[in-house]
Amino acid sequence: MTLTAIQLLLAWAVVCVGATLQGSIGFGLGVVGAPLLVLIAPALVPGPLLVNALVLTVLISHRERRSMDLSGLGWAIGGRLFGVLVAAGTLAVLPRDRMSLAIGAAVLLVVGINATGVRVRPGPRSLMAAGALSGLTGTISSIGGPPMALLYQDAAGSRLRGTLSGYFVVGVVMSIMALASVGRFGWEEFRMGATLVPGVLVGFVISGSTAAIADRGSSIRKTVLIVSAASGAVVVVEQIFWG
Repeated sequence: MTLTAIQLLLAWAVVCVGATLQGSIGFGLGVVGAPLLVLIAPALVPGPLLVNALVLTVLISHRERRSMDLSGLGWAIGGRLFGVLVAAGTLAVLPRDRMSLAIGAAVLLVVGINATGVRVRPGPRSLMAAGALSGLTGTISSIGGPPMALLYQDAAGSRLRGTLSGYFVVGVVMSIMALASVGRFGWEEFRMGATLVPGVLVGFVISGSTAAIADRGSSIRKTVLIVSAASGAVVVVEQIFWG
């Protein structure tokens, strides 16, 4: 699939905003990007968006490497593997024309989880559970950040960004491999993902300045959840009534 000039510009804008948010608060590229990119061109999710997530998380991991919490990543990655395997089985039988509905539902699910305000401390069981849910939603819809962000929501901004990015570098590779194993990722998805990378790079550079602003308050995080919920609802309604 080849994007039109308008579609490409819109997609660049979406991933730029998502990358800026993720570079500022630790997540955002998938939550904001997935439902909006589905409306622009459904083929951009999940594979191409995961390519951009990998590029972004490598960059953030390097920038925030001194703040990573490595102690819990093993448990989370173990849970992620389980979630990825469940997602691969789901995608093997899920018709492609139902992907948009699944993505919209996943957005609403993860937004709902984060909007509860529940405080869960990082521990072996909670990390494995969050990792599994993150692997499931991240592989199906490219939205794996919120379940993990829930555990680290009280951490310092740099620790949240560094820890989530370190986890996602491994997790996104797992998800891409799972998609490839069920025929949902190949050269075409990689090529489409590569066309969006310039938007991600711009967003990452911007986040170098906005991260300090985000660390001083929670308004950006709330805005991400509100915009994401609205986008996810639009995708679900569109699929139910016009899909």
